[in-house]
Amino acid sequence: MKKAWGGRFSKSSEQWIEEFGASISFDQELVLEDIDGSIAHVKMLGKSNIISLDESEQIVAGLLKLKQKAEAGELQYSISEEDIHLNLEKMLTNEIGPVGGKLHTGRSRNDQVATDMHLYLKKQVKTIMEHIKELQSALVEQAEKNVETVFPGYTHLQRAQPVSFAHHMLAYFWMLKRDYERFEDSLKRIDISPLGASALAGTTFPIDRFFTAEQLGFSNVYENSMDAVSDRDFVVEFLSNSALTITHLSRLAEEIILWTSKEFGFIELDDAYATGSSIMPQKKNPDMAELIRGKSGRVIGNLVGMLTVLKGLPLTYNKDMQEDKEGMFDTVHTMIGSLKIFTGMIQTMTVKNEEMESAVNQDFSNATELADYLAAKGIPFREAHEIVGKLVLTCINQNCYLLDLPLDQLQEACAKIEEDVFVILSPREAVKRRNSYGGTGFDQVRVQLEKAKHNLLEAGL
Repeated sequence: MKKAWGGRFSKSSEQWIEEFGASISFDQELVLEDIDGSIAHVKMLGKSNIISLDESEQIVAGLLKLKQKAEAGELQYSISEEDIHLNLEKMLTNEIGPVGGKLHTGRSRNDQVATDMHLYLKKQVKTIMEHIKELQSALVEQAEKNVETVFPGYTHLQRAQPVSFAHHMLAYFWMLKRDYERFEDSLKRIDISPLGASALAGTTFPIDRFFTAEQLGFSNVYENSMDAVSDRDFVVEFLSNSALTITHLSRLAEEIILWTSKEFGFIELDDAYATGSSIMPQKKNPDMAELIRGKSGRVIGNLVGMLTVLKGLPLTYNKDMQEDKEGMFDTVHTMIGSLKIFTGMIQTMTVKNEEMESAVNQDFSNATELADYLAAKGIPFREAHEIVGKLVLTCINQNCYLLDLPLDQLQEACAKIEEDVFVILSPREAVKRRNSYGGTGFDQVRVQLEKAKHNLLEAGL
């Protein structure tokens, strides 16, 4: 099979070597972007009198036919043509004849593939941002229903202080808000056109890079042709943002997995987001949450892989950069799938309010309330801390909790303790009273919830 670059070669590669070097098995995902980039390029060639307007129109018409076939899933790709660019050029020539060979005038596959990737990520990042907002909306819905659901807050996975379950849900809302903003900001680096950089040095043809950028909806062009084809920092940034976002999802997935267990029993997942066991009839496994927790590894791995590919590359293009696409495609699909699954999982889960509140009445998560109570009565906090610690030890020895101790026993520990301490020690009261800005107090959570809803409204949800 004659190669587009074969004029200088006297010997063909063996089939298995061609297969190893070909990228068409995965870069066919860029088919629509490649066609759109080619249409913009050939329109520019005609406008700039590099080829005739008639030739430009013939090529555009042929590309539009290929686009229709691509959208209908009718294109057949060949490994012998290596990649999406040469496959489409061969199809175009078959469609319209030798004039199709003029399509590649004034450009290289180096700037062509970089353009495709910019177009692809620009579209996909916006899709991911939409899914982040949908997940945020689901978290707000759950929070709105559970402002006064009292729930054990943890540090070190040990009971720490009672909180509003809505407060816990909204913590992830704000994490995702920052994730959204990072993706949004990255669009500034994605929305730049490399088209016209050619192989690395530009071209002698009188091309108009700003025309093609405008045709493709880019807001700017690369200032340096070598930079345009040699770096993939926009891909690295996307992978980095994705790795952080899925890390946040993985943390919530871990909590969901714990909360659905018999040991916690705080929530139940909808059957659509769980699976059973082939041997144990009673099982209801949180498999979707577990999968997302697991898929964080591949997204983080894709970031590390991309950085490793780039770290030793001299300028400009090197064949190593063929490895820049599969991880990008995989991350896009993984992120969209994970966000969609998580949205449905949060929307449909059942919150077991009574079990949550029962849990905080059977622990020492109100101990800080007692220490703060004593500090408010003028006892230095470190002294108050020690008094309460000894009371906790007393309870452990007596197999009871702080609320179970009679007033006289509490007063033996500190004479300043009065009858009102039993109100202070109530877990619900403990949550209610934490009204510092951003705290878990019910009133503060309602303020936070309104801000979250306003944020969604601004984003069009």
